[in-house]
Amino acid sequence: MKVIHTVAALQAELSARRAEGKSVGLVPTMGALHAGHASLVDRSVKENDVTVVSVFVNPTQFNDPNDLQKYPRTLEADCALLEQHGAAIAFAPSVEEVYPEPDTRQFSYAPLDTVMEGKYRPGHFNGVCQVVSKLFDMVKPDRAYFGEKDFQQLAIVREMVRQMHFPLEIKGCPIVREADGLALSSRNKRLTPEQRTEALQISQTLFASVEYAKTHTVPETKQFVEDRIAAAPGLRLEYFSLVDGNTLQDVSAWDDSAYIVGCITVFCGEVRLIDNIKYKE
Repeated sequence: MKVIHTVAALQAELSARRAEGKSVGLVPTMGALHAGHASLVDRSVKENDVTVVSVFVNPTQFNDPNDLQKYPRTLEADCALLEQHGAAIAFAPSVEEVYPEPDTRQFSYAPLDTVMEGKYRPGHFNGVCQVVSKLFDMVKPDRAYFGEKDFQQLAIVREMVRQMHFPLEIKGCPIVREADGLALSSRNKRLTPEQRTEALQISQTLFASVEYAKTHTVPETKQFVEDRIAAAPGLRLEYFSLVDGNTLQDVSAWDDSAYIVGCITVFCGEVRLIDNIKYKE
């Protein structure tokens, strides 16, 4: 596996591979890789001749400077994992390499980006679209792979690709969970052992709510989740939304949509964790 730090070197390498007729898959990451990322890499390796994994903590998508500072950076361990899973290239650029000058582009995909994370993290999705569009231009992949844990992000990236006519396929990949149900996240590394146990209540509540929803209304199911998280020690709910899986707009009844997803964000101490679960698909 090659570790490349500049756009020029990356594009030279990919030009040579494409000249051999090889297809290219891209897995954009912010590093601190875990088995969830590995599942994206595995899928890209299976579906493409060359897999590029970007490892870049993107400053423009953090609206909390403290969160940016504390985000784990583990490039050496990340490269070891990527090599083990068959990635051809780890692209680990500096901030200056990605943003030689400030990116002033504004992306707006309302109403997808004005609810949930868009409401609570203003500017976040603009930063995501800035960096992802840059990566698409740099790599020019045939396919790009994103995890469904960031459910809203996946929907917005799909819309960006549609509106900007990027000639590539977006592949959504299922959430990977620990054996006990906790959704894998780079932020889990910041949890103390006690918080790690407390955080389990997030996925356990979502699993229980799917069963509960079979005999209760949408508002009752929403209240069930909110009450369970409120009663859980160490957790603070930011939001729980039951939405149409395509439009991301709230539903008020189960027959409002054939595709309904519950999206949740919870603080465990200072660590902000997201998860989601499907009720209908």
